[in-house]
Amino acid sequence: MQRGQSYADFLQKKLDTHGYHYTVNNQGTSGATTKDAVASLPTILRIRPEIVVVEFGGNDGLRGLPLEQTRRNLDQVLTTLEGAHIKLLLAGITLPPNYGPDYIHSFDQVFRDVAAKHHAAFIPMIYKDLIHVPDTIQQDGIHPTAKGSNILADTMLAGLKPLLHK
Repeated sequence: MQRGQSYADFLQKKLDTHGYHYTVNNQGTSGATTKDAVASLPTILRIRPEIVVVEFGGNDGLRGLPLEQTRRNLDQVLTTLEGAHIKLLLAGITLPPNYGPDYIHSFDQVFRDVAAKHHAAFIPMIYKDLIHVPDTIQQDGIHPTAKGSNILADTMLAGLKPLLHK
């Protein structure tokens, strides 16, 4: 996407519009797994954020990585961030139907379990508000378009509001 069209860009605009004084620092990388999230923890901690949106795991599922590995990695990320007194929003995602209902259910449960264990703010499915809206997903069938990113930013803002202060 072009500069200014990611959900992080739209989220920054929405925070500013609503009078929240936060700076969105997007540390996400396309294709990253929860293993990459663990590896990025030192960088995140150096930034000293007040809030972190943990939005990893989709690529683990798409690659068919063991669910226990995803669970351990997410748990390690949330444990480390909690230990640094950082507020958390865990953003879950699901998988395409061709992965089968049993695997999808087990995959989705990983996010629910980790969020419950850590008492984290939680969005079970970040695409919930855009999935049936035309022109919100790119041709790859996975990533949002600019229109989808704008909707996704609304979803994220709703999940973040309990953690924010003006």
